[in-house]
Amino acid sequence: MGQLTEHLKSHTHANLLVGIETSDDAGVYQISPQLALVQTVDFFTPIVDDPYTYGQIAAANALSDIYAMGGKPLTALNICAFPTDFPLEPLQLILKGGQDKALEADVVVLGGHTVQDTELKYGMAVTGKIDPQKIYTNKGAKDGDALILTKPLGTGLITTAIKKRKASDDIIEKVCSGMALLNKSAAECAAFYTIHACTDITGFGLVGHSFHIAKASHVGLHFNHHHLPHYPQALTFAKKGCLTGADKTNREYVQGLVEFQNRFSAEWEALFFDPQTSGGLLISLPKEEAPLLLQKLHEANLKEAQIVGHVFASDRPIIQFS
Repeated sequence: MGQLTEHLKSHTHANLLVGIETSDDAGVYQISPQLALVQTVDFFTPIVDDPYTYGQIAAANALSDIYAMGGKPLTALNICAFPTDFPLEPLQLILKGGQDKALEADVVVLGGHTVQDTELKYGMAVTGKIDPQKIYTNKGAKDGDALILTKPLGTGLITTAIKKRKASDDIIEKVCSGMALLNKSAAECAAFYTIHACTDITGFGLVGHSFHIAKASHVGLHFNHHHLPHYPQALTFAKKGCLTGADKTNREYVQGLVEFQNRFSAEWEALFFDPQTSGGLLISLPKEEAPLLLQKLHEANLKEAQIVGHVFASDRPIIQFS
């Protein structure tokens, strides 16, 4: 996105609170001293075979950007592209999956837009509300902060295995359940604490989205790989070569900005760069508050949430793994 828009003049407006400059998850536009709109859009091609599940995951993924900013999603518009000869029933199931996930989030689907395309795509444009004084962004992580990750990593590796017919039904069910899980509870838990920075882990992977925080906050981020929650099967599939196309581009995106303080196997490195679909929130907050938030997340049934690292002072944005 950055290369595509870098030639455009940066748009400034007195009411624009968050734009594209810090690679945040959504834009924020203030409409009164106590109220701002938070807006995002996301859609993608199918990553699983079941149309209803695909619809749920795509909706959860789009809604996640609002939660990552600390907002409450209110309305959504469907975006759907499909070939002219595509059967009606699976399209209906995709939209049903999206609508049911929106209902779970207390979000009203107002309508949407469809276009003819050679490839199926589905997602949502989402509008929410947010307190202008309580916006979570990539900018604000502080030296000494703890880092919490609320969902396991490895969805890209596993969905690639699904496409290659290498994943068992149990693995498919587990990862689909994780991707369809809203980040609503995680955001609601975080609202009780001092959040310095927050993002959701999606297409750029753990390293790419961590880099956005490091760059915007002028700090470094350190991760202990032993503490990273992940689907155990993800490492197995990485070893079998089930890498996504984004593995290469994600590595190129942060070339020279990642330090490995231990020798890591190829499969562990693949996990660090693996693009996620509807991943968890990565939260930076004071280290003394981190155990309290972690306990609250576990009580909200987000059992795989973990304290995964810390923020440190750095004269350049850097991501470290040990």
